[in-house]
Amino acid sequence: MAGNELNLPTKYDPKTVEQGRYEYWLKGKFFEATGDPKKEPYTIVIPPPNVTGKLHLGHAWDTTLQDILTRIKRMQGYDVLWLPGMDHAGIATQAKVEAKLREEGTTRYDLGREKFLEETWKWKEEYASHIREQWSKVGLGLDYSRERFTLDEGLSKAVREVFVSLYNKGLIYRGERIINWDPATKTALSDIEVIYQDVQGAFYHMRYPLADGSGTIEVATTRPETMLGDTAVAVHPEDERYKHLIGKTVILPIIGREIKIVGDDYVDMEFGSGAVKITPAHDPNDFEIGNRHDLERVLVMNEDGTMNANAGKYQGLDRFECRKQIVKDLQEADILFKIEEHTHSVGHSERSGAVVEPYLSTQWFVKMQPLADTAVELQSKEDKVHFVPDRFERTYLHWMENIRDWCISRQLWWGHRIPAWYHNETGEVYVNHEPPADIENWTQDNDVLDTWFSSALWPFSTMGWPDTNHEDYKRYYPTNVLVTGYDIIFFWVSRMIFQGLEFTGKRPFKDVLIHGLVRDAQGRKMSKSLGNGVDPMDVIEQYGADSLRYFLSTGSSPGQDLRFSMEKVESTWNFINKIWNASRFALMNMDGLTYDEIDLTGEKSVADKWILTRLNETIENVTKLAERYEFGEVGRLLYNFIWDDFCDWYIEMAKLPLYGEDEAAKKTTRSILAYVLDNTMRLLHPFMPFVTEEIWQSLPHQGESITVASWPQVNPELSDAQAASDMKLLVEIIRTVRNIRAEVNTPMSKQIELKIKAKDETVLKQLETNRSYLVRFCNPSELTIGTEIESDDKAMTAVVTGAELILPLHGLINIEEEITRLEKELEKLDKEVERVEKKLGNEGFVKKAPAKVIEEEKAKQADYIEKRDAVRSRITELKG
Repeated sequence: MAGNELNLPTKYDPKTVEQGRYEYWLKGKFFEATGDPKKEPYTIVIPPPNVTGKLHLGHAWDTTLQDILTRIKRMQGYDVLWLPGMDHAGIATQAKVEAKLREEGTTRYDLGREKFLEETWKWKEEYASHIREQWSKVGLGLDYSRERFTLDEGLSKAVREVFVSLYNKGLIYRGERIINWDPATKTALSDIEVIYQDVQGAFYHMRYPLADGSGTIEVATTRPETMLGDTAVAVHPEDERYKHLIGKTVILPIIGREIKIVGDDYVDMEFGSGAVKITPAHDPNDFEIGNRHDLERVLVMNEDGTMNANAGKYQGLDRFECRKQIVKDLQEADILFKIEEHTHSVGHSERSGAVVEPYLSTQWFVKMQPLADTAVELQSKEDKVHFVPDRFERTYLHWMENIRDWCISRQLWWGHRIPAWYHNETGEVYVNHEPPADIENWTQDNDVLDTWFSSALWPFSTMGWPDTNHEDYKRYYPTNVLVTGYDIIFFWVSRMIFQGLEFTGKRPFKDVLIHGLVRDAQGRKMSKSLGNGVDPMDVIEQYGADSLRYFLSTGSSPGQDLRFSMEKVESTWNFINKIWNASRFALMNMDGLTYDEIDLTGEKSVADKWILTRLNETIENVTKLAERYEFGEVGRLLYNFIWDDFCDWYIEMAKLPLYGEDEAAKKTTRSILAYVLDNTMRLLHPFMPFVTEEIWQSLPHQGESITVASWPQVNPELSDAQAASDMKLLVEIIRTVRNIRAEVNTPMSKQIELKIKAKDETVLKQLETNRSYLVRFCNPSELTIGTEIESDDKAMTAVVTGAELILPLHGLINIEEEITRLEKELEKLDKEVERVEKKLGNEGFVKKAPAKVIEEEKAKQADYIEKRDAVRSRITELKG
């Protein structure tokens, strides 16, 4: 039962506050899932970052949102598992390690597979420790006792199980297909690892001569270097211009090979010349046409993008160098007769930036249609995956409904080796979890699986699957929510859903909370080329983790991009400083109060009742909005309650009893300060874990840490609607008096006469009961309150709800200026009255609007009319 001790230094310094706190949480095991059967489980798996380098602002945002959710649920009494882990990131990690080896003057081939993998594991260990260090700086409440890695033994077992199972069902097959080939990293890419960019290119128009010498046929291409692999020219079978040519042959320029003219419905008669060159080994559509007409597939390129022996005299040239040379040669031979400038969309490797080559290759594929159909069907059921915001469900469904088979093999060494072996003599394929018994007669496939193949299993493979009796799998799967950016709905979210359904029969998560991208202050994407990237660790160094977290989590609504602004992070730091100072004031005045001594039963002032009412409202609304993932709104509510209600008003009003002689009032005020601060720190804790723990530990509290303190509950007994209404009037009067003083440059230290004319006895009683606040905050030399008060010609006046304020200024102002001010006020009130009357006079509005809304508008109308009449009569008085 801790009593309060003033341990807070005079100035808020995030470095001091955050130092050692994370270690304290880990030592206390506050983040570890307990498995307590009395508690309901709540699970989130972290989107595993790649072990390729530093975490960026997007990671900080993504993980902060998860941390907020898990901290709230932990405080609400759930058995929370937030499972951490990292992704081996095949292509990206291998590229980094190979670059490091090049700097050291060696290659992976020099090292050999085993030694290269040893080097890569060393890299992984080094970068994994960097990532954990960054997680600790952000303050993430992760259960490290369950940390996983996509290449650990358990996940490798899960990957083999899935591969073998899909293969045995006929859903994984090996075949020759045109795939996306990255010549820089020399590996296949899936469709979604290709980024399309508009590039200034050209259409090259050529005439291929008919073999019988009877003329030529015109074709066009954007990639003239691939013509060396042409094995046909296709025309539409109904095209009158070419019907008679079907079955004839043309001579392929430069190579001199005879290739036939085929008729195929795929050809668009209206486009170009209506004749198309067919290169089955270098174009996916040509590949399909080639299959239909049994055409040869001639590959003219090597894996590194250079031309091979089939390219004849161009062998050894880079593909783009070959393009230049072949264009020159075709022009000289009068084959190429026109070059037409043309902007077209060209695929680039997401990993290396190289122009992707459609390339004939033998690869492993997942047959997607049956898996996608099940996933699409789920979305029409009650237990579907809920996307937040729900518009992203359309994005997901569109992709799933237009799915293509997924190329899953990668020509790398770092990754899950494909569990397939080929017999050295017969070429028979053996697919299984373990190698064949007579391993000496078999050779394992050299390729590894696409990184997304293993991360697609992340929600259940991390829980011990395929062991379905594993305690974690039984208790914590399916997970509750996945938090991720909209840019990987295709890559990751969709794959987790169809794999989850296929192997567990359940959706892998109930909700998917989608956030946008972090952009710079001008709305541009952060990138190395623009030099506008921001390292979250630098922001933490300057302003602390709490400032960064609060800004990131409350700076936008779900699904929207976030513009990063250092000024906004700084203003969050100012907000924390305000909380710090308010907490110090409260603690300095608690006089050793212990948790057991907190007593809210004593007689309470209007300010006491009001702050407790506002606290109840804030608890209710924050809880409700957090459930809906509306953290921007939560941030706004907390800011308004803490800055305006608690700091600017309640603390100032609390000084009256605290500095007074009434011991009972002092005791009640201390208890309320302790109670409100305790609950406020708990509400804020998920957003600002470090500073709230620091302040909470100094408050009278129960328990070891705020991380496991209970979430605030609404206490209806502490709500008082009348007190809230009374306080509203007091605040309006005090603000108005301050505004009038500011208008005429009269400082608060100078006493002035104040008269308040109450509209009725009820308001009069309200004001008399709370006279002490008016005296304290308006600083009158004389305060008169009544229902019948004579106005003073030389005075400034203002109308508030239920009362009129009269401030005789005895020559401090120019009466003409005051009349001008009141006339402006009257003009404003006239407009408001006119607006409300117009609204209430609109039949459509009155018929459609709910009764409550109409009542509110009528109340506004009465209020504006009352204020307007008072201002009018005041102008008349001053003019008279």
